[in-house]
Amino acid sequence: MKYAISTDNGFVSEHFGRCPEFTIIDIINGKKSNVVKVDNPGHSPGLIPQFLNEKDVDFIITGGMGARAQMLFDEYGIKAILGITGKIEDVINQIEQDVLTGGISLCSPGAGKGYGLDKDQCDHGGEGHNH
Repeated sequence: MKYAISTDNGFVSEHFGRCPEFTIIDIINGKKSNVVKVDNPGHSPGLIPQFLNEKDVDFIITGGMGARAQMLFDEYGIKAILGITGKIEDVINQIEQDVLTGGISLCSPGAGKGYGLDKDQCDHGGEGHNH
């Protein structure tokens, strides 16, 4: 299986579309293999799902994404695992141990660009986080 993790400075990015890069990992027999980092190709609707599909990614791991983005990933057969935070290495360890558990998206509908009124922040609860 191939996993893409939205990455920002060694941590899971809170919003997949705004991360500077993706960490792509092959997991073979429960062990990581071929870990590479690729630059985010841009945040145009549908661009990232298509880009990751071309890299044969099976799962996208991120803090949050909107419903439309989830639908676009679904169209490519890429499963979104949302609500993930922490260091990339910790997340990779959880994947290897088959204990990574997703949750709800950290971004509320309407956060970011392209959802009606543009916002500068996602509503993550507590302090706002700029993108």
